[in-house]
Amino acid sequence: MRTPRPAPDRLFAAFRAAAVGGGLVVPGDRVLAAVSGGPDSVALAALLLKLRGEMPLEVGLAHFNHRLREEADGDERFVRELAGRWGLPLEAGSADVRAHAAAKRLNLEEAGRDLRYAFLRRAAGASGATKIATGHTMTDQAETVLMRLMRGAGIGGLAGIAPVAAGAGCPIVRPLLGIAGPDLRAWLGKRGLPWREDASNRDRRFLRNRIRLDLLPALERGYEPRIVGHLARLAALAREENELLDGFVRELADGLILRRGRAVSLDARTLPLLAPALARRVGREFLRRLLGDLRGVTYEDVAALMALGEGKELRLRKGLVLRREAGRVGPKRRAPKARPFELLWDGRGVLPVPGAGLSLAGSRRKAAGTARRPAGGDAAGAVLDAGRLSFPLLVRNRRAGDLYRPLGAPGRKKLKEALRAKGVPVAARDRLPVVVSGGEIAWAPGLPAAERFKVGTGTKTVFSIRVKRGRSR
Repeated sequence: MRTPRPAPDRLFAAFRAAAVGGGLVVPGDRVLAAVSGGPDSVALAALLLKLRGEMPLEVGLAHFNHRLREEADGDERFVRELAGRWGLPLEAGSADVRAHAAAKRLNLEEAGRDLRYAFLRRAAGASGATKIATGHTMTDQAETVLMRLMRGAGIGGLAGIAPVAAGAGCPIVRPLLGIAGPDLRAWLGKRGLPWREDASNRDRRFLRNRIRLDLLPALERGYEPRIVGHLARLAALAREENELLDGFVRELADGLILRRGRAVSLDARTLPLLAPALARRVGREFLRRLLGDLRGVTYEDVAALMALGEGKELRLRKGLVLRREAGRVGPKRRAPKARPFELLWDGRGVLPVPGAGLSLAGSRRKAAGTARRPAGGDAAGAVLDAGRLSFPLLVRNRRAGDLYRPLGAPGRKKLKEALRAKGVPVAARDRLPVVVSGGEIAWAPGLPAAERFKVGTGTKTVFSIRVKRGRSR
């Protein structure tokens, strides 16, 4: 009589295909499995042990006690007993998640995730692990996609949980993303393997729990029985397309995002010339480089960045204020307050201007034909009708309410607006010397001569001002 063949373990075959066939685990790996005591993580550890019977592989367990529930210490004891029963090394740790959340202004889920992954990386380093494995499942992936969809995520958000997450020390791998949570529970039940139930998973105050307990079952019953698999496939497709777009964005970002020392700025003039999808991603990459991550950055933040007008400001989280100046967007810098100054100048010789980092050199000559503007433009100096000037001239800081009539303009405008229109940075405006004659502004570096003091056909004597850059006292 033939001995009946054991039924094939289809779930293990799916796990092996993902773990080994997908390159998540290779022969010789030392895998540290993150085990909470719940069914998914217990199944992960058991499947890795079974895989160890087919290939050279070392397996260890890691448990992080969040200290948020009364049952937390019981979960830790369960994992310790499991490690002892299976003869596996265990790395255990804990932290005050509530205190961390309060200190960093995070919700408990974010704080727990930060501390858990920090512990896992330390544990991997201490145990010499080459991979950290977590028990995220296809069901977790579907829940994540739905959560992010509800929050208005784009393609990057719909990519969900990545099978591999690079990081310091060793990568994090998730070989269960192709297997649904209920299938893992059934697999454990057939083998008589125990697990712990987390009562907080049934707390409907949390969105993920409402999706798991109410929304997904309703979608499976009333709309599409295979919704979990479809959502997981959507995440995989979104991740592939996201990686393709990221390749383009990295190349574009290197040309549009300028880093000088610690200062980072974005070319806001070129950005609108890109396809909107690429422009948005370059904008997001700029914010990521500024903030360190995109946590809390919304679609509206990126849209506001894209629409930021010249001389306008945008307030973001962490107290960051962006400002657009001369076609580039960067963090607004607080310049030291300029020292007020008022100097009388007879127009002869060189006048050092304290605090402005420059001097003014004056000279007179007879008018001869058309007066030429200084080489370097209005920022380098000015040519004025000496006959219209009242000496001594007053050289002072810009003041609130200053009015100025630009060359050729029909009327006066605010000096502040004239400087802004010429692209003079905000930080420099209060340090610029303003040349005043008879109570009226004649010129300031970066602007043309005022209409009243322009050189014309009736000019007999020209007064030239030349800016000398450098330290002045």
